[in-house]
Amino acid sequence: MLTYINMVSIIVCLKGCIMTNTEKIMKIVKENNGTITSGEVTKAGLSRWSLKILVDSGKLEKSARGVYILPEIWDDEMYNLQVQFKRGIFSVETALFLNGLTDRTPNRYQMTFPIGYNVTSLKDENVKAIRTKEEFYELGVITVLTFAGNPVRTYGREKTLCDILRGINNTDIQIVSEAFKQYAKDKDKNIPLLSEYAKILRVEKRLRSYLEVLI
Repeated sequence: MLTYINMVSIIVCLKGCIMTNTEKIMKIVKENNGTITSGEVTKAGLSRWSLKILVDSGKLEKSARGVYILPEIWDDEMYNLQVQFKRGIFSVETALFLNGLTDRTPNRYQMTFPIGYNVTSLKDENVKAIRTKEEFYELGVITVLTFAGNPVRTYGREKTLCDILRGINNTDIQIVSEAFKQYAKDKDKNIPLLSEYAKILRVEKRLRSYLEVLI
């Protein structure tokens, strides 16, 4: 049978454990650009209940489902979407923006998913879902940082330009032309890789018409 002293000891211990958890979580947050996900908390072997304690005490705010930030941090919508839809890859015009090939901030984000992926949960989000064959889904994927410094997955410049030429999002011709001009001026452009992707995605002829003018 538990004595009063034992019960007090257990309560003190539990409080100590919770404090330890919250301190560890805050340490991760500060090392992680002011952001943490519930998945990262679980991976660290910490209790998700501690997140509620930190939110209730005002030390953290819930930015989106599964995403928590410091009160002074701006919401990062792109990162929030990446956390919620892990299989999504930012693509076409959103990828142009992330790769610095356009300065037009997307009014609506585009994310690519493999064919067969259930996108029903996206209907209430500011996202247009694009579905592609599994063989093209992982082609040219890179990780970049959002304006807020958080990592998201997108397609690299060469894959994105080829996707644009495929017309999968009916991108405005002015945006397409500007993107190719920006790419042509970049000293780090990779024409062989661009040509390789164009061959895989069957847009070689369209690509050639742009390159003949710009390069």
